[in-house]
Amino acid sequence: MKAILPKGPSMNEMLKQAQKMQEDVAKLQAELEEREYDISAGGGAVNIKINGKKEILSLDIAPEIVDPDDVETLSDILIAAVNEAITRVEKTADEEMGKITGGMPGFPGMPF
Repeated sequence: MKAILPKGPSMNEMLKQAQKMQEDVAKLQAELEEREYDISAGGGAVNIKINGKKEILSLDIAPEIVDPDDVETLSDILIAAVNEAITRVEKTADEEMGKITGGMPGFPGMPF
């Protein structure tokens, strides 16, 4: 007796879906690179603007936190702000890509 398998999408349909997903990913990647994020640290003493390419566009430091005798604190706040900015860009990109790829690991940015 011959087993009857459920009919799934044809190879052509699957290729079309993959091509559409690739186009959607490329479009979203371009949009994400153009986004800008405003991040603050140290209670607003440091403000960073970063884009989706992880390029720092601006860095504003409140004059009152600049203490020549305590450069270490300023350094710590700057590091925290930059790390938060990068984390925000990456998290946003992962969430947005997951909507398109359905959470397929390693898919975003993967060439076809």
